[in-house]
Amino acid sequence: MLRTPLSILTSLFLSLTLAACSHSRETSLPVAPEAGSGYRPGLTASEATRQMAAAANPLAAEAGREILRQGGSAIDAAIAMQAVLTLVEPQSSGIGGGAFLLYWDGRKVQAYDGRETAPAGATEQLFLRADGSPMAFEEARIGGRSVGVPGVLRALELAHRDHGKLAWRVLFEPAIRLARDGFPLSPRLHNQLVHDPFLKQSPGMAALYLDGQGQVKPVGTRLRNLELADTLALIAREGAGALYGGDLAKAIASAVQRSPNPGSLNLQDLAGYRAKTRTPLCTDYQRWRVCGMPPPAGGITVAQTLGILQALQARDPAWALAPLRPVPTTLPAAQEPRAEAVHLIAEAERLAYADRAQYVADPELVPVNVKGLLDPAYLASRAQQVGERSLGKAAPGVPPGPTLAWAPDRSPLRLSTSQVVAADAWGGALSMTTTVESYFGSHLMVKGFMLNNQLTDFSFVPREKGRPVANRVEPGKRPRSTMSPTLVFDRHSGELLAALGSPGGSQIAGYVVKTLVGLLDWQLDPQAAAGLPNFGSRNGPTELERGQTTPALRQALEQRGHQVREDEMTSGIQVIRRMGSGWQGGADPRREGAALGD
Repeated sequence: MLRTPLSILTSLFLSLTLAACSHSRETSLPVAPEAGSGYRPGLTASEATRQMAAAANPLAAEAGREILRQGGSAIDAAIAMQAVLTLVEPQSSGIGGGAFLLYWDGRKVQAYDGRETAPAGATEQLFLRADGSPMAFEEARIGGRSVGVPGVLRALELAHRDHGKLAWRVLFEPAIRLARDGFPLSPRLHNQLVHDPFLKQSPGMAALYLDGQGQVKPVGTRLRNLELADTLALIAREGAGALYGGDLAKAIASAVQRSPNPGSLNLQDLAGYRAKTRTPLCTDYQRWRVCGMPPPAGGITVAQTLGILQALQARDPAWALAPLRPVPTTLPAAQEPRAEAVHLIAEAERLAYADRAQYVADPELVPVNVKGLLDPAYLASRAQQVGERSLGKAAPGVPPGPTLAWAPDRSPLRLSTSQVVAADAWGGALSMTTTVESYFGSHLMVKGFMLNNQLTDFSFVPREKGRPVANRVEPGKRPRSTMSPTLVFDRHSGELLAALGSPGGSQIAGYVVKTLVGLLDWQLDPQAAAGLPNFGSRNGPTELERGQTTPALRQALEQRGHQVREDEMTSGIQVIRRMGSGWQGGADPRREGAALGD
């Protein structure tokens, strides 16, 4: 394996460190690392009578539909879609990363946790320099230091064992075929490669994506990834265990340990990884039942936000979310939320994110007071802080029940990821959020796929004034995540109404809340809900999607005391909603995705 000169990476790290002088500040918010690829206006919701699959890339959605047509379950379709996304959207997810998965089998909801874990050799000083200061993000990310034990295949294997209809080996056939025959380099992947400052320092990536002159291959170039085809063929024959032992495991451990910025992940860490089944986090919102992924995932942040919004409306009907307003045709979306609604949602998110930073971590190692954080009386008390003017910066609350005195987590918030949803002819439905963390993960390519940089989702600063941070690095621990795969049910009939989720790192909870409000409160179809302008707050500035909202909205928010920041908010929302006896689907116009069904 070729090794990148340490001097090159060091100079890159230094320049990024100097530019990121606010790295350790609480208010630091990163620019979305996945370069935007434009907004596709004019999309309409897809419809199907029996089954549907949606993913962030049309080739992945087509693979999911192919499996459904063969009689596969939603789980089967998700496995096929993940394998294809590893090939066609490597900047966002893949078999070298992790995932959270919610599944409805027609009777109950199940939650599968395939989040990466810290190696046994990791310590809470992992991202501290010799002088005790935290590393800059890219200094920590590029190379083996940031790589956690991949979990997505183990989670999919566990879910397939419970709910698969087709043989495991069949599910990889679409991806293997595409990897061997080739697929056209898409505008989105090309755009991300062009904007990647680390591409040329990754030998595996450079060999695959650069031409003889060292330039990114043009859009439409037929890419073949024969190494990945062989890897997927091995996994198809031998099962998920092929990644956690044997030659693949040796290649992963070697790449991590021999990189210029090495990590400790070894064969024992890979062999010992286990996916988890967890109790879904289901709460009431108005006349619906919303189920999400429990800690360390982001379902609790979505649930708190909705609970605070519900408490506001119970306190005073005047706080009901205002309807949408039409906007000039010069903007991509035909409607935008009114300032009154953005104000309430951003304030509710501000309070929820404050609690997230203080209390949420891996429940295996950190007691998370889920019951107290979701207690209706507690959320009502949090809602009392919302008034006509913005809070600006919310403090964490003190929920009822046992809560340890953790130090606040002041690490910057992260971004990236991918999303798939599916509904099958057997009555099952799935939402899965999957990731390698930041764009192209650690930039270590092994046997045709990217290794994650998931350990940078831990707090870089483990302690403050002697008190530990809940989300500090610990051996075997799963880093906190905002990934929020979501299922929605009618509270009275118990019928499944929708499956949805989004990529977007720490902004995921806001994207999911926006889409839920669009579907439920504003009665939009899935495509219209996904296409609404993005907005929200991560307990810093109130963020509006650049180029998608009117100046009047910003002005009205600033008059309410909001510090407004306009950003490129590259969500990737996928939604399937039940319509009578069939399905209706929508894919985020900010990515290349599609919802396909029969």
